[in-house]
Amino acid sequence: MSAARLRVALIGYGGAGRVFHAPLTQHTAGLELALVASSRGDELARALPGVEVVATPQHALSRDDIDLVVIASPNATHAALAEAALRAGRHVVVDKPFTLTLAEARGLARLAAQSGRVLAVFQNRRWDNDFLALREVLASGQIGRLTWLESRFDRFRPQVQDRWRERADDGGGIWLDLGPHLIDQALQLFGLPARVGGRLSRQRDGAVADDGCEAWLDYEGLRVSLSASMLVGGGLPRFAAHGSAGSWIRHGLDVQEDQLKAGLVPGDTEWGEDARPACLYRGDGEILDLPVPRGRYEAFYAAVRDAMLGCGANPVPPAQAVATMAVLETVVEAARLGRMLPLPLDAAERTAFAG
Repeated sequence: MSAARLRVALIGYGGAGRVFHAPLTQHTAGLELALVASSRGDELARALPGVEVVATPQHALSRDDIDLVVIASPNATHAALAEAALRAGRHVVVDKPFTLTLAEARGLARLAAQSGRVLAVFQNRRWDNDFLALREVLASGQIGRLTWLESRFDRFRPQVQDRWRERADDGGGIWLDLGPHLIDQALQLFGLPARVGGRLSRQRDGAVADDGCEAWLDYEGLRVSLSASMLVGGGLPRFAAHGSAGSWIRHGLDVQEDQLKAGLVPGDTEWGEDARPACLYRGDGEILDLPVPRGRYEAFYAAVRDAMLGCGANPVPPAQAVATMAVLETVVEAARLGRMLPLPLDAAERTAFAG
């Protein structure tokens, strides 16, 4: 590897590959998007001139001139492709969800440790402007002792589409799609919960996979409520943090995904900026508008680059991804049983998560 240019192979050019991984890798100093594995050859020739296109992931994995493999293919393929890339000696980024099962996640974590390669999961929403603002307000003490956090990720898409993300098999459903973001943010703030519970539902006419989900994470003195739905319009709060001295409320999703879809990229003047404030409701009745910082999705790949070069930490290491998968899987079982359950993590996994 060269500190000047690390060559990246992107597997998959659907929504995640096109919107997030291609532009972010192309606009990270020291990385070069060299190759894409996709069946969309004509589209890629126009969208990514100068980037080589191969038809199958196997072509990408066999190349000795690739340093980093980014896996943005359908969820059900993540574990097998990540394993193959690690065994080929590549560093690996996997889009969320990391895998479909906790057992698969544990296997990849062991393999990454044995191979000495960087294995990271794309948890870009650690750098959402609203999440960065929430971290700031909690650290500031402005709402006092936090007692309840509501975190929602809602959309209004009433028509069921025939695509893998909305099918019962192939790793579809909203819990595997949006749950990893919600869980990862909660674990980053508060660590591992004592118990988790939840409920998955099919809310839309004709839905064959879960399109609504709720999860509850129990901490000492704190309840965290996570939810997502495809049938919520009108704008419930993205975050609502309630404490002993007031509440902090934020509406609307971070702007970076929409900016990427519109062609903005890191370095553009408006990149990551969002003029919509959050609201602080103080216990004395005063209401304050608080600005939010810029979003910084580019921080993820910059950290991956530094970790590959041995001069920085993995931004989302396997131990954290294993913990997220433990919550994902345990909530499904808790929903089936109708009761709260502890996480099935052993002492070594808990120590590794704590870092």
